[in-house]
Amino acid sequence: MFQPVNPKTPFPEIEERILEFWKERDIFRKTIDERPEARSFVFYEGPPTANARPGVHHVLSRAFKDLFPRYKTMRGYRVSRKAGWDTHGLPVELEVERELGIGSKPEIEEFGVEQFNRRCRESVMRYVEEWERLTERIAFWMDLEDAYFTYDNSYIESVWWVVKKLWDKGLVYLDYRSTPHCPRCETSLSDAEVALGYAEDTPDPSVYVKFPLTEESRLRLASSVPEETPISLLAWTTTPWTLPGNVALAVQSSAKYVVAEVGGELVVVASDLVSTALTGAHRVLTELNGGELVGLQYAPPYRPSEWGVQLLRFNEEGRLVDVESTRSVPSAHTVVSADFVSMDDGTGIVHIAPAFGGEDFDLGRELGLLFVQPVDVKGELVGGPFQGRFVKDADGSIMDDLTERSLLLRRGEITHTYPFCWRCSRPLIYYAKPTWYVRTKSLKDKLVKENQQISWYPEHIKHGRFGDWLKHNVDWALSRERYWGTPLPVWKCSDCGAYDCIGSVAELRERAVAGADTAFEDLHRPYIDRVAIVCRQCDGSMQRLPDVMDAWLDSGAMPYAQHHYPFEGHEAFRDSFPADFICEAVDQTRGWFYSLHAESTLLSEAAPAEVPGAISYRNVICLGHILDEDGRKMSKSLGNVVDPRSIIDVHGADALRWYLYTASPPGQPRRFSADLVGESLRRFLLTLRNVHSFFNTYAIIDGFDPRLVEEHEGEEGVAGSELDRWICSELSALVERVTHSLEEYEPTSAGRAIQTFVEILSNWYLRRSRRRFWKTANDADKLAAYRTLYDCLVTTARLLAPFTPFIAEEMYQNLVRPWFPDEPESIHLADWPEPMKAVDEGLMNDMQVVMRVVSVGRAARSKAGTKVRQPLASAVVKLRTAGEEEGLRRLASQVVEELNVKELVLSEDRRVWDELVVAEDEGGYAVGLDLNITPDLANEGLAREFVHRLQNLRRVAGLNITDQIEVYCQEAGWLRQVVEGHGEYIRTETLCRSIVWDVLPVDAYQGTIKMGRHEVVLAVKKVG
Repeated sequence: MFQPVNPKTPFPEIEERILEFWKERDIFRKTIDERPEARSFVFYEGPPTANARPGVHHVLSRAFKDLFPRYKTMRGYRVSRKAGWDTHGLPVELEVERELGIGSKPEIEEFGVEQFNRRCRESVMRYVEEWERLTERIAFWMDLEDAYFTYDNSYIESVWWVVKKLWDKGLVYLDYRSTPHCPRCETSLSDAEVALGYAEDTPDPSVYVKFPLTEESRLRLASSVPEETPISLLAWTTTPWTLPGNVALAVQSSAKYVVAEVGGELVVVASDLVSTALTGAHRVLTELNGGELVGLQYAPPYRPSEWGVQLLRFNEEGRLVDVESTRSVPSAHTVVSADFVSMDDGTGIVHIAPAFGGEDFDLGRELGLLFVQPVDVKGELVGGPFQGRFVKDADGSIMDDLTERSLLLRRGEITHTYPFCWRCSRPLIYYAKPTWYVRTKSLKDKLVKENQQISWYPEHIKHGRFGDWLKHNVDWALSRERYWGTPLPVWKCSDCGAYDCIGSVAELRERAVAGADTAFEDLHRPYIDRVAIVCRQCDGSMQRLPDVMDAWLDSGAMPYAQHHYPFEGHEAFRDSFPADFICEAVDQTRGWFYSLHAESTLLSEAAPAEVPGAISYRNVICLGHILDEDGRKMSKSLGNVVDPRSIIDVHGADALRWYLYTASPPGQPRRFSADLVGESLRRFLLTLRNVHSFFNTYAIIDGFDPRLVEEHEGEEGVAGSELDRWICSELSALVERVTHSLEEYEPTSAGRAIQTFVEILSNWYLRRSRRRFWKTANDADKLAAYRTLYDCLVTTARLLAPFTPFIAEEMYQNLVRPWFPDEPESIHLADWPEPMKAVDEGLMNDMQVVMRVVSVGRAARSKAGTKVRQPLASAVVKLRTAGEEEGLRRLASQVVEELNVKELVLSEDRRVWDELVVAEDEGGYAVGLDLNITPDLANEGLAREFVHRLQNLRRVAGLNITDQIEVYCQEAGWLRQVVEGHGEYIRTETLCRSIVWDVLPVDAYQGTIKMGRHEVVLAVKKVG
């Protein structure tokens, strides 16, 4: 009933057959339905954004996501796996913009928001099909038929409920702040999004700008400066384009400053920074405290009145109000004190532009400073001689202008880390504008505390990358000035100016006074924009603010929104919250991992009765990135994404999965190439299949029936050899190791343990047991070899099922189901293996010593240039410790056979070792070989070489491994003597009945072999 295993069948061919088997038997559905509802393991699918074809780097997370649900299913858990698709946000919009050949918001609005959003929906659905095909092909079992889409009305309504709960708790607010802003996309980004797009070694200007003191302020310093030369405050900046927005200069009041003469003019600079700021010839005239500079007035490089921009100032409440001129703001263009002024670089004097920098904005609010915004949302200057220029492009012209007006001391270039938009790769600017925020900072301590309950792998992420992010948490910038996203459910009254938040479709329907019909069919823009509602405060008409929400809020709401909670799905939500396991790449520490954690923590405060607990996941694997062969992160923008189909069609999905699991631990980046996957295939999967093929071949020949072999635990003669007991002990230890590693969410350790076991199963146990299978009689020793190898293969298949689901299924269907039809119909419905017997640590250690000694002995043979087929008189061994001697003596026959020596000697006598060729390893093991080859040893070596050549001829002749043969050989006196002297050994090894000399029949397969300097003509013929 065993079927032959063809070692040459391509793995992709096997996998396609297994896919059909799973589909016909509906195996995935059965893995859920056949497990008890009361024992569940919850997995959340981090929804991928289906805005492009999937790359091989997407297989990484999907492979790891699939492993643990499979493992837990085999452990008896019910694992529901609802698929999901992240369908909103800039990634989708940018894809559609490229298709339409447009690149700005005005062009989108000219095209039509309704049509644009329709194209966004179509774009998502176009790629979802490709993602589904890949998902199925790599055996990532997900319920694709019941997937959630973040663009569904039901999903949007649940997100609205989240925002409404936070609104009612006072956790959502509108503020005018400096936020990271993408001029290309014309929208704000959250700090989490900014963290995804930093680029190192970005070049920027480095300029030292002079701000001349007014005459009155110069006179205030005149007592300390003997000359009447004009004095300038020297500030350093890497963003010349922000200088038109300058409203103040900041110093550290407690620091020391100097007035120095440089090139015939006077500048003020921090005392600690004189040597770096003033690189040329200079002379310090006097020293003063920073406090003496506070209140001094200066002439800005660009006067707002000359640019025609609106003038604002911060009032006592911190709000921005109109002013007529800079004269009505006493603090305009004065020196102020600020704690953030650094003495590590620059000049110790900081140029303040509240329209851009976050610290500048906060300082302006605190001190009631002037506010000037000379840049529009497209990142273009709105006035002066550089009007219409993109800010980064205007840097050069601004520096030239300042040089012509003698306002630059010097200019240069600096390379530093700079934020770029993580979606369109354009440079970001910090830009002050009104934005809606969530008060995550107010719950910082709780976010940090609840993180203690989560198990992270790698563990350092918990308190490092993720923990630091939580500790330095800032409020979440919620609103986006875009189109394709969950609409912000906030309406503003056109009469009284009040704001209100809508938390459900029912509430919207109840309060709507206009435009509601089409909106209830599709809650997106522009339909929702047309809905007016009645104001609760003045009965006026309220219009929705045009913003959509950060798409990460959608993703973080999936525990609730995937079930349309709390509007329905109460039981489904409560049974699936929190998740037992999630998995994504390391960049999601500030993306999905954070949004999940932040929303559940916020809702535990805002809606404790509806969200039971502050954590939304218990265990998380954080994956390192996949890199290309040059070590660069794979991304569509770099054009280095590998199509997974090109790998799967050649090597198979199992080979790809196995490489991803075992190449490096989950948290580390891994380089990727097709060759590396091929190497993984050859080293592991082909080795395993060859062992399986060997077993099936001989099991078919001998009619081995696993049903007829009784439990052999303790039976004398069955699995009684030390070799069998050793491999069974290794197998039991393997089950324990793999189980422990997977329980600790360490799949790489588990996979590597399996790989090591298969290596010793093939290269030691099977190689040393081959002659047992070649015996003609089915004695107890042969039966023990069959039973032991069968148990090893079946158990290994079960351990592999979560890792390589195809090859595991193939082995199970071949080894188990034909004999045991009452067993589950698929390995993925079977139970996880338990250790077969107690682990014999002593025997395992002894065998490990034997293998180490053999390895060192082979190195000694290689060093001497002597083939293993040539017998040697002795091998002398030095062990690491005396305690290893007993085990090695007991198993000495294995070392003797493996090294092909007549005797094994344990000695540390220097006189003995001086005559030997010696090899040793770092562990302290040494083996010396006696190379004195006697005539008898030489003849035995020739006999072994003859067997080797004859076996090769058998294979070339196409004979089966069980075929009995007759051998014919030309007369060669020197060889005949050797062959006849070792005839029994040769006949046994080659299944040869007889050797006939000087006859070459025409019906025999003939070939010429070379032995030493001689050529011998041989012929082989099948007999019997």
